This record gives sequence, structure tokens and C-alpha cells, in this order.
Amino acid sequence: MAVNRASVVDQNFLDAVGAMPIPALRHDLDSPVRPGAALTARETLDLFHSMVSSRILDFEARVLKAKGQSFYTIGGSGHECNAAVAHATRHTDPAFLHYRSGGFFQHRASQVPGESPLFDVLLGMVGSADEPIAGGRHKVFGSLSLNIPPQTSTIASHLPKAMGAAFAIDRAKRLGVESLVPNDSIAICTFGDASSNHSTATGAINAAVWGAWQNVPIPVLFVCEDNGMGISVNTPSGWVNAAYGHRPGLKYVHGDGLDIVDAVRAAREAVDWVREHRKPAFLHLSLVRLLGHAGSDVEQLYQTLGQIEAKEARDPVLATARLLIENGWRSPAQVLSLYESLRTRVAALGQEAVSRPKITTAEEVIGPLAPMDGDAIHAEAMRQPDPDARVAFWGERLPEADRPRHLAMQLNRALGDALVKYPEMLIFGEDVAKKGGVYHVTANLAKKASVGRVFNTLLDEQSILGTALGAGQMGLLPIPEIQYLAYLHNAVDQLRGEAASLQYFSQRQFKNPMVMRMASYAYQKGFGGHFHNDNSVTSLRDIPGLVLASPSNGSDAVAMLKTCIAAAKVDGAVVAFLEPIALYMTKDLHEDGDGLWNSVYDPEAEALPMGKAKTYGSGTDLTIISWANGLWMSLRVAERLRAQGIDARVVDLRWLAPMPEQDFLREAMATGKVLVVDETRKTGGVSEAIYTSLIEAGFKGEMRRVTGWDTFIPLGAAANLVLVQEEDIEKAAVALHAVPVSNAAPSSSAVPTSTERED
Repeated sequence: MAVNRASVVDQNFLDAVGAMPIPALRHDLDSPVRPGAALTARETLDLFHSMVSSRILDFEARVLKAKGQSFYTIGGSGHECNAAVAHATRHTDPAFLHYRSGGFFQHRASQVPGESPLFDVLLGMVGSADEPIAGGRHKVFGSLSLNIPPQTSTIASHLPKAMGAAFAIDRAKRLGVESLVPNDSIAICTFGDASSNHSTATGAINAAVWGAWQNVPIPVLFVCEDNGMGISVNTPSGWVNAAYGHRPGLKYVHGDGLDIVDAVRAAREAVDWVREHRKPAFLHLSLVRLLGHAGSDVEQLYQTLGQIEAKEARDPVLATARLLIENGWRSPAQVLSLYESLRTRVAALGQEAVSRPKITTAEEVIGPLAPMDGDAIHAEAMRQPDPDARVAFWGERLPEADRPRHLAMQLNRALGDALVKYPEMLIFGEDVAKKGGVYHVTANLAKKASVGRVFNTLLDEQSILGTALGAGQMGLLPIPEIQYLAYLHNAVDQLRGEAASLQYFSQRQFKNPMVMRMASYAYQKGFGGHFHNDNSVTSLRDIPGLVLASPSNGSDAVAMLKTCIAAAKVDGAVVAFLEPIALYMTKDLHEDGDGLWNSVYDPEAEALPMGKAKTYGSGTDLTIISWANGLWMSLRVAERLRAQGIDARVVDLRWLAPMPEQDFLREAMATGKVLVVDETRKTGGVSEAIYTSLIEAGFKGEMRRVTGWDTFIPLGAAANLVLVQEEDIEKAAVALHAVPVSNAAPSSSAVPTSTERED
């Protein structure tokens, strides 16, 4: 049976301190804590209190877990000297914390009156709804008043947004818009040595250095809490220094994280450098990990007893107690009194935390996920930019005076007007500036906007989204662009684990609004293969709270983009705006030269509510449901069907989340026959959700679907073999029309009237 190492570490401390000789006590607390130290005794005593607080919380987590009352036991034992980083920074510096940064959290809270960090952490451990940041949804270090956004356990995924926040602090100052923190703030990000190897971490650090190399201010402090272990995997000796100690453009500072004096010295050096130079630095703290990875981790399975005891002998809490006693600032009895009084207090607070309410309903769980105020969003969407500012941006010839244009051009105009309307708005991504994007959607916007508002990024989707996340948290309104849907997949966790979860895990106290634009889907006539013709949206559709907008034409795109940006502004919405590549430049619908897919730009057009579909025609023979490229093809097919005596209505979903279920149910019931045209895939595609919604709503009519194949997209004409084609739609529609109407199908007189229809 494994020995409880928490009890061993606890008893080691008691025995060692109890055996120390009683010193001659000193009272000049503003003197150096030891000869030559820059740290005073008073400061050290404050730090020691925070360190012991963190340690006792780790012990209590295990006590409560043994009773079945605690649900989180990953602690910071051995890492307590990270309190030095809190000591060297300000409480207004945004801090993105590693789950072992308990010392930091306790010490920052001690610097702000009215905080209750011990109780707050305990409430998180026991999953109480009274926990002030996540409300029992996760045990996190987080506090709005302390500028600590909550981070969950996703390894290294918080580094990109820390980099983004640092970038946004100085960019807001440059643009003359208000940030949520003082202009001279820096961003702090703590993480472990194992996490430093993650592609997300290396990408974020690289992005910070890449920007700083070009003299872009990115005042971020990366703090590596190096305990030499990644659960059971050893970090090679000297690896962190070798990887980050000599990198051009990255200030490197090493500190002994087992010696509070040296830890503070190193933290101050790194923090002061970042604050002065507005460039990234890497603070490397050498630590130990005590008590294993978590309460459930049996460290004896992969470490010898000798290795475990050697680490325990280097206990930084014990080392700090020895520092105070040997230099005469506290007696052993005083140290033990503090230790035991904190133990007693934490135990009492733990029992109080256990008695506090828990989340008891599903509605409570999802409450803070992504609530939307539709009226406020609509009002914001319809608020017009200043007319004089529009003239200054566009020139005397405003875009609404131009002829009807295609989707790409209308998006360009909508983005331009949004830049005028929102001075805090940023548009960025690879190639979006001078080139104007791969498909020229952002053409000339960088030239028209003030410097620093439309800009290029490096080729790293995680960093692009991290920039958006951090910028949103700092009060800016980011519109990042991902060049292709396929490029998103290696960075989707920035949406899943970070962007969409922030309001949920902070009870809406923190927000990271963004509208992520993305060239999407296939139908590029086989150009570029699967990496430029990805038709899968499955990884996006299952992200809770993520809005998925997918217009098929210019007028809808303008109206939907206004709504999406307003939702981000008003409610902190995270939006994926999926733009069909093949329809960017499409002008015609039924025949060459008809110009029916062009539209006139209307800056005052009514914004489209989220989750509202659009119906074309009022046919009674069958209902075709689609969106994007499928919508365009379905309208063409409906015209040919009409010539065959088959009258179909066509529904454009427009929104894949929230999906317009009531709208397509109404249109399905109007005919009793439904054909779903799904340009994504048969497995995991959108048609599965439509079918499920119709069945659950009691639809008894006939249903068919035409989908893409479950495959990657090949080059050239072979792409058309696995993507939905108009011939497939027409064949399926004719076959469905031939099926007798079920007796269970509703009469048209019972169908409510559509609120938006185009005949």
C-alpha cells in the first residue's frame, strides 16, 4: 500500500522546525532577510504566509477527498515560491495561471483588501455553487478583482491568449482606445516544464518573439515552473535552459524556486525588464513537485523511495521557515503557531465550504454558457456609424452608390463600416493587410484604416486565435481570419478549450468576444486538394455556445456580420463566420449574365437575428433544406424542377448554431416532404442534426438527404465524385416527389406563416 506522502511532508516540516534552535529575535523587519538580500524580512514573512496557505490547502484537499467531499487534488506543493512572481508584479497585471500556481494566487489576493482566497479555493475544490469565479463548475484560480482569468486543465492552451493579451495592452494604447488594464501593465503566464514542450506553448512563445523581433510591443512574462516532471515522465536535465535560455529576442532569467530570496530576485529582474522594454521574457524557476501529480497519483509506481525523499528534503516551505528562524525573524514556536493556525482555519473553512450549496439543475450548469440578449444585440447591430467618419474612410463615393456586387465585395464593405463604427476593432490574420486576403475580402482595408488595425500575422492558427482571445479579454473587438477551414483543425482547441469556455468558467465575469472569419467548404473545381477544400464542420458544431454563421450571398452576409459583431460587443459572443469560398465571386444564379447572386450594398439593412432561416418560394410539393453552396445549387435545381411540374420551396439555414429548428420544421410541415442537401459529410454532417430535430419534433413526413461522401477531397475533377452535385439533388428531389404523401403529413392550413420568404 502506498504511503500518504502528504502526511510525510507535513510531519517532516513539524519535526524539522521543532528541532531548530531558538534564535535571538530581531524586530527591524525592513532590513534584508539575510545579509546581501534585496528582500526584506517583512516581505519574506508576507510571502511565507502565502506559501503556507497554499501548502495547507493542498493538505485539506486530500482530507476532503478521503471523505468524498473534494473533487480536485492537483496542488502546488513544492511550487510555493511562485508567490515571488505575484510579489514582483501588480494586481492589475493580467495573470494566466498554471494549476500549480497556488502560491501566486494566495499572495496576489493578500495584496488586495477584501479578498478571501483560502475560502474561494476550498469552494472550488468541493464544487460549490457559491465559488465566486466558476460557481462550482471547476476548481480554478480566478478572480475579476485580481485580474486572473480562470484557466482549466488544458495543457499550455492559455499561452497564446497570454501573448495576445500582452499584444493588446500596447495596441489599445497605440490606437487611443481604452483597455481594461493600465497602459504599462504586463501579462503573466505560468506553466510547467512538461507543458513547455507542447506545440501550443512553443507556438505562443515563438509568436511573441516573432512580434518583438519586429519591434511590436508584446510585454508578456512566460514563467516556467520547472519541477522536472510531467506526471511520470522526467524532463531531461538542462532541457528547459537549452530550449529557451539562448533564444534571440527572448530575455531569459533563471531563479532558484526553492529559495524565496533568489526567486524574488529573478522575478523582479524579469518583470522589470518586460515592463520597461515591452518585450517578452522567460522566467525559469527550478522547483520540485511534492505529493505526486495529484491525490490519485501513486508516485511510488515510477519513482523510487530515495528519489521521493530527496525531493521532500528540498521542501521550499521548510527552506523559507529555516531562513526566517536562522536569521532571527521568527522563533520555531512562532512558525509552528502560524502553520497550525492556518491548518485549523483551513479545516474550519473546508467544513463551511462543504455545507455551501451545490449546482442542482442542468439549467444552472449551462446558465453562464452563452446567453444572448436579442433585443440589445439588434439595437447595437442597427446603430449606424458616424456619417462623417464613413466619408473619411471610404471617400466621397460611398459603397452603397456602387453597382450590385458579389459576396466577397459585400463582406469587404461590411468590414470597412465595422472598422468605422468600432474604433476598438482589429482585423488580422495571414495575408489580410496589403494583399487583402487570399480572396481579397479585406482588400484596401489596411490602407483605409488607421495604422495597426488591419494587419498580418505569422502562419500559426493557434497564435492567430490566441491573439484574438487576449485582445478580447483586454477590451478590444477582434476579427481574426483563418485562411481555410482545414487550417483551423490544428488550432480548434483555442475555440473549444479557451474561447467558448471562458464565460462558462467565469460566470460571465470574463469575456473574449471574437468573430472568426474563415474561408470554408469545397467546390473550388478541385483546386488545392483537401487542405483548401475541407467540407467538415463537425469539430465546430459540438463546441458549446459557439455561434456558427454561414451566409450564401452578399446581402445576407452583410446583415449576419452586423449581428455577429454586435453579439460579440454586447454579450461577448464567440462566432465562427463560415464564408463559402466558391461563392465569393459568384455573380449569377440560373444562367450566365443574370447577375442574380449579386446584391446592392445597404449599410442600413436590417440585421438578421441569430437562428433565423430564410425560405425561397412557396412550393407545396417538397421542401429542400440547405445552406451555403448547397443553397445556391438547390435554387438552381428548384428552377429546373418547376419546369417538370414539381414546385419546391428552398430553405436557407444561414445559421448552423443556433440552428433555426422552428423555421425548417414549419417549412417541412408545409409540404410533408423534406430533402436535406448537405455539402458536408454523411457521417457527422449537418443533415444528421436536421433529421434528428425533425423526428424529435414529431415530423411524420418523408425525408431524404443528399450529402458529401465520408472522405477527404481529392484534386481536380475527381472532387466532384464525392461532393454533392446538382444532378444528385435533382434526382433525389424527383424520387421524393414520386413518393405518396403520408396520411400523417400535416395539412398546409395548419402550418404557420413564414416571417421571411423570398418568392
